Amino acid sequence: MAGQEHEEAADPAAVKRHPALFRTIQRRKNPKLRRSDITVTDEQAVKRAVKAASLGNAMEWFDFGIYSYLAVTIGHVFFPSGNSTVELLSSFATFAVAFLVRPLGGMFFGPLGDRLGRKKILALTMMLMAVGTFAIGLIPSYATIGFWAPALLILFRLVQGFSTGGEYGGASTFIAEYAPDKRRGYFGSFLEFGTLAGYVGAAGLVTALTAILGSDTMADWGWRVPFLIGGPLGLVGLYLRLRLDETPAFQKLQAQSAHASEAADTVETTAKGDLADIFRRYWPSLILCIALVGAYNITDYMLLSYMPTYLSDQLGYSETHGLLILLGVMVVLMMIISQVGKLSDRYGRKPLLMTGMLGFFFLSLPAFLLIKQGSIPAIVAGMLMLGLSLVCLLGTMSAALPALFPTHVRYGSLSVGYNLSASLFGGTTPLVITGLISLTGDDLMPAYYAMAAALVGVIAVACMKETAQKPLTGSPPSVETPEEAVELVQSQTPEPKF
Repeated sequence: MAGQEHEEAADPAAVKRHPALFRTIQRRKNPKLRRSDITVTDEQAVKRAVKAASLGNAMEWFDFGIYSYLAVTIGHVFFPSGNSTVELLSSFATFAVAFLVRPLGGMFFGPLGDRLGRKKILALTMMLMAVGTFAIGLIPSYATIGFWAPALLILFRLVQGFSTGGEYGGASTFIAEYAPDKRRGYFGSFLEFGTLAGYVGAAGLVTALTAILGSDTMADWGWRVPFLIGGPLGLVGLYLRLRLDETPAFQKLQAQSAHASEAADTVETTAKGDLADIFRRYWPSLILCIALVGAYNITDYMLLSYMPTYLSDQLGYSETHGLLILLGVMVVLMMIISQVGKLSDRYGRKPLLMTGMLGFFFLSLPAFLLIKQGSIPAIVAGMLMLGLSLVCLLGTMSAALPALFPTHVRYGSLSVGYNLSASLFGGTTPLVITGLISLTGDDLMPAYYAMAAALVGVIAVACMKETAQKPLTGSPPSVETPEEAVELVQSQTPEPKF
């Protein structure tokens, strides 16, 4: 990079003496676009790509949701100790194991996705996730096989966590590289629509099964049903992903790489080499990614994951009651998230992200004060304040993050940055908030924690470049119609001077 900067800094006196020469050099460095350079997207192909990527994200959060809401039952089935607290802690520790291996999955699958292609690795992560989820539903209980029951549970949670490490980075890269530049926010928002749909599906299914079967039947065999449903869902996602073509941006990158010498190809043949390149050359973007994802994940997990526990532990609501309110809020967010994506295309990623971060900074305290009042309207109003701030981040982040990195390291960089941040900040949020409340005795701690995260997010958003309606770094422009492509080429031709 230093070498490139040195080349770009030309002596002003030399430029004055030889203007024509320097214009020629500049033109060679930045040649004019030809019509063949511009990708004209196929809307049906884009929609298929969005559907296949979003389903994987939905399944990831479906799994996350069912494990969270069945934590008490899973603790009783796999870690029977007679002590309900020990059982629950053991269950949540097994849950946390998946978060610990996510960065390892990101470091493994990400660089592979940059080398072998997005489609192949996304199909592989989908298959591993489906196998892990389905297998958990088949594990015999502790009463049947003893120690092997929790051991197998941990093994398949590791499989799930490892595969999830390659999921978000790949899925958001896939949609971003398929979508036309002017609508990347809109199409990217469907990835997080999948997140909400997976969570709503899981929470709705667990609530319905508990109501229909009752607690005893759920503990006996009913808990297996959601996990067994996850397997076929994963196979549907795998089928959809295998039917897709590779992204246009990756195809162009491959075509360019084909001209490179064999000697050059052997330099970047290991994931270790790719990872070293990401940390050495793209560390500023990586830090920015970690800060953005950290702020977004803390606020995300606080609302979507921790809130039912807060309502039951701090305010004495039944778990089902709190969950039903949260489900209603999430359905509202699902209804408006694509509109937020459209707004980010029109007004830019930064204004929408800044609105979400400032929303959490200024509204978290009033929202929790409302929630503490305890009445249904006050809780709904408080959660909607937090939800509307969150949807500004959800609807924009999946288009903003892939634009931080160039095409040849996009999957790897995003997988590493996203999963490091998710493990450090996202998965630990419920634990940290619970610890802070017990340490201080202040039940407004979730609001203060969200405000601190939002402050980091405000600084990160201020530091990022606006990328809306612009081509992804290292990729050619992507448009919706041949007419747009012609217009883009013509816009480079200066008006004739008379």
